[in-house]
Amino acid sequence: MTEASAAAQSSPEISPAKLRQVVLASSAGTIFEWYDFFVYGAVATIMTPLFVRGLPDAQAFVFILLTFALGFITRPFGALVFGKIGDSTGRKGAFLITITLMGLATFAIGLLPTAETIGIWAPILLITCRVLQGFALGGEYGGAAIYVAEHAAHGKRGAATGWIQVSAAFGLLGALVVVLGVRATIGEEAFKAWGWRVPFLVSIGLLAISVWIRLQLEESPAFRKLQAEGRTSKRAYAESFFEWRNLKIVLLALLGIMMAQGVVWYTGFFYTQFYLERTLKIDSQTVNVLQIAVVFLSAPLYVFFAHLSDKIGRKPVLLLGMVATLALYFPGFQLITSAGNPALAQASAASPVTVIADPADCTFQLDLTGGARQFSTSCDIAKGALASAGVSYTSETGPPGAPARIKVGGQELESVSAIGQSFSEIRATRAAFDGRLREVLGAAGYPVAAPGPMQGWSVSEIVRVFSEKFGVFAVMLLFAIAATALYGPQAATLVELFPTRIRYTALSLPYHIGTGWFGGLLPAIVFAINTATGQINSGLWFPVIVTAIAATVCLVFLPETKDRDIHA
Repeated sequence: MTEASAAAQSSPEISPAKLRQVVLASSAGTIFEWYDFFVYGAVATIMTPLFVRGLPDAQAFVFILLTFALGFITRPFGALVFGKIGDSTGRKGAFLITITLMGLATFAIGLLPTAETIGIWAPILLITCRVLQGFALGGEYGGAAIYVAEHAAHGKRGAATGWIQVSAAFGLLGALVVVLGVRATIGEEAFKAWGWRVPFLVSIGLLAISVWIRLQLEESPAFRKLQAEGRTSKRAYAESFFEWRNLKIVLLALLGIMMAQGVVWYTGFFYTQFYLERTLKIDSQTVNVLQIAVVFLSAPLYVFFAHLSDKIGRKPVLLLGMVATLALYFPGFQLITSAGNPALAQASAASPVTVIADPADCTFQLDLTGGARQFSTSCDIAKGALASAGVSYTSETGPPGAPARIKVGGQELESVSAIGQSFSEIRATRAAFDGRLREVLGAAGYPVAAPGPMQGWSVSEIVRVFSEKFGVFAVMLLFAIAATALYGPQAATLVELFPTRIRYTALSLPYHIGTGWFGGLLPAIVFAINTATGQINSGLWFPVIVTAIAATVCLVFLPETKDRDIHA
């Protein structure tokens, strides 16, 4: 008997109607949890001045990016806790807890007072909510993917679990639609003042619906079989991470799949958003419209590529996603720059910028530990102002003790020092210098903002945006297609790699390290490298290197799993 026929014989006999209920319930809850998580990313730039005070603009933005990433950093810890619960007491109970915790933490963000009201406690409370969100999400994906896979018939696991992958896209789509809808209804000024809270607050209703749906579910057949045989794991951590036969699979899942999935997906769906708004100065409404279209059009591809992996194998489809993204990274962002803000690209070529400074006068611009006073030297003020303007620059060594200077084409501007000044004086000094620098940049052709911001929400205006930003949209869509090829077959692959008794624990940890640490930290890491080097695309070397390593490991070491019997 072949491996495929043996697997088919041991697959559970689940009716199509029952499988649809399982997929719907698992996907609906996962959509809600991803919605909760992604709303924060959609309004991060608006929340920056409300929750962070006393830091230069560039550093305040990085703080918000790191707060966004905090939710990802804590995900592996949630994976360990809820994975153990899922392997010991059942899949259903674990992801009922995760969805409740996630929903309450999201709702709480909508109620938080800002720094103007409670000072330092505002970012502390925001960080606390983000930690709780990440901790809860750490137990969500593994439970949903395993629950669906353990119900699905052999030969159809990819297609069934592909709907779990789509849930991430629908969660992101829901977050963007709600944010855009509130913006269009109350106006941009009101949204910045208080409307950003609405997407967080509406999540309490979604929570109630999701919990009710999941309460209708039964335990998975594979786990019921383990329970009946008395073989549920009581040592999930020891078996998963201290027995080499299982630990090597954990490492293979992390190094050969998950760290690539993290950087590929978050480059395509999140860093592009930050890049368009922060570096290219494209208005956020335009960015949201483009991203909604990309997410909507790419959503069916998760199931397509997952179904394809049922036919030709998981490994070829995973590699397709990695290799396609490797080919896109640098050319893609160069095309986004030239198409999204051609005036910026032309000015960078015609009037390159150079910072001439004494190295002793320059500190690491992204070190947040020393507070705003640390960034008060003339070099810090010069580089911070250029980073905030989204302008690339090169660095030259200046005379010892001399103030930093900025050369823009044939013009030159001397920076100022704010050493010894109070916080308010430092901010005023920076603001005054920013104004002078923007005049010089403007005279050299550098735009203050990208051309053609959205003017209302008419059909003709949306059509105009797509026609003028078609190059940006096309590249974003290519990144999304590559990401869906990698993400689509992923759930089935991970479930098939691990034995049933430790599947929840062993699967969840590499998944959330890959997506949480490599993916969630990507926007902050890339932006940090860009700012430190002065080049707006140099940070892309981080996802390039990570993806290349994962593709190599996948090609050489990852076994084909589509015909494995996950119930044996």
